Amino acid sequence: MTRTVTIDPVTRIEGHAKITIHLDDAGKVADARFHVVEFRGFEKFCVGRTFWEMPGITARICGICPVSHLMASAKAGDDILGVRIPPTAEKLRRLMNWGQIVQSHALSFFHLSAPDLLLGMESDPAERNIMGLIQKHPNIARSGIRLRSFGQEIIRLLGGRSVHPAWTVPGGVREPLSVAKRDQIRRALPEAFEISELALDLLKDSYDKFDREQVTYGEFPSLFLGLVTPQGGLEHYDGLLRLVDAEGRVLEEKQPSQFRSFIGEAVEPWSYLKFPYYRPFGYENGGGMYRVGPLARLNVCDYAGTPRAERELRQFRRLSDRSKPVPGSFHYHYARLIEILFCLEKIEEVLDDTEITSDHIRSHSGVNQRRGVGVSEAPRGTLFHDYEVDDDGVLKSVNLIIATGQNNLAMNRTVKQIAQAYVNGDGLTEGIMNRIEHGIRLFDPCLSCSTHAVGQMPMHVQLLAADGAVLDEQLRG
Repeated sequence: MTRTVTIDPVTRIEGHAKITIHLDDAGKVADARFHVVEFRGFEKFCVGRTFWEMPGITARICGICPVSHLMASAKAGDDILGVRIPPTAEKLRRLMNWGQIVQSHALSFFHLSAPDLLLGMESDPAERNIMGLIQKHPNIARSGIRLRSFGQEIIRLLGGRSVHPAWTVPGGVREPLSVAKRDQIRRALPEAFEISELALDLLKDSYDKFDREQVTYGEFPSLFLGLVTPQGGLEHYDGLLRLVDAEGRVLEEKQPSQFRSFIGEAVEPWSYLKFPYYRPFGYENGGGMYRVGPLARLNVCDYAGTPRAERELRQFRRLSDRSKPVPGSFHYHYARLIEILFCLEKIEEVLDDTEITSDHIRSHSGVNQRRGVGVSEAPRGTLFHDYEVDDDGVLKSVNLIIATGQNNLAMNRTVKQIAQAYVNGDGLTEGIMNRIEHGIRLFDPCLSCSTHAVGQMPMHVQLLAADGAVLDEQLRG
């Protein structure tokens, strides 16, 4: 008889979700699904508010990456105003966004994934967390905390606080950067560079232990989407939307405001998370599946554009035929660390720009366009804010396409691939459950404002017969 294994909730991710694994009559994995079981409703309850309020409101979607929503929302507001923001305002926005990517990637690598990578996928779950990492590898854990703190401090110095800063607004930013704050960031850069190099060495030294994981954790062909500079370089704030196929061929390269022409959204009854897909290839059978985020950004760009990140990018591309994208989701870890290095180099570069402390930081106007689209690269991937307003700037419709949603098809495919590699009819072990969860952590999904970096959430796993009878059951936490 067919059976279903449920992992609920998935631990060490930001938010609440569960995984079901469906076994066939022979006890082999027939299918696996990643279910998002919480509902937020931001797209609906923002209707009727003004677009001026949206950066502050939508930042509350997430406590880990609020800056991403600040950026995308403010850029949609710029579009509605029809203004070009001052050069200093753009540089300051970029600075905050780079700081956010550093802190978020540091959290993902050191807090959420390093316990698996350093303590072992099948180690004792009571120790396989940040507290266990502190006990066994205190210097590494401390370094992760310091690197994340560096990124958070940039956000705080610019916006007044490190979470939900009401700083980025349509037309620019609220406050300039003082010379004293600029110098404070500069003084912290050497340590941040040192930690980023430590993390890269740490990951690369561990690769030999994960040969099987590299070919079973999301190793499949897909499309990849991300922003690039007009010249094809690595980009996180502006530029062109580029979509490439599994062979590296460019299928789309358009202005971000044209995303609707090739991105569709599907829904399924078993998840609140939408399923974006590439329209020309369709939704059925996963033909239009694409990935976003660090792996995708390194796959769609032609070059990094900073010396240290460029060297690492060349090494990264040796994981595949250099003319083709790197296909394995396990390599999201490596891509994150390369992006941290890139962001640190860009931060160093922009702090040396004399214009960075200018006080011309905002353009003023009224409603000039009925529709505004803001696109920015969140740590987890490309983020779209699409607003329609009336003549008074009151929102008539809101569409938010988040990175985690765009990775939804790929996350489901990854979970299935890992389950097929490790699960059989003999039942689940703690280690196998964690391996399947790790497949989700690769994408670092952001499902709500909460995070679960310390300790573990309760987990309820049931093995169900086709008629719903409980064949096996495990509880933890």
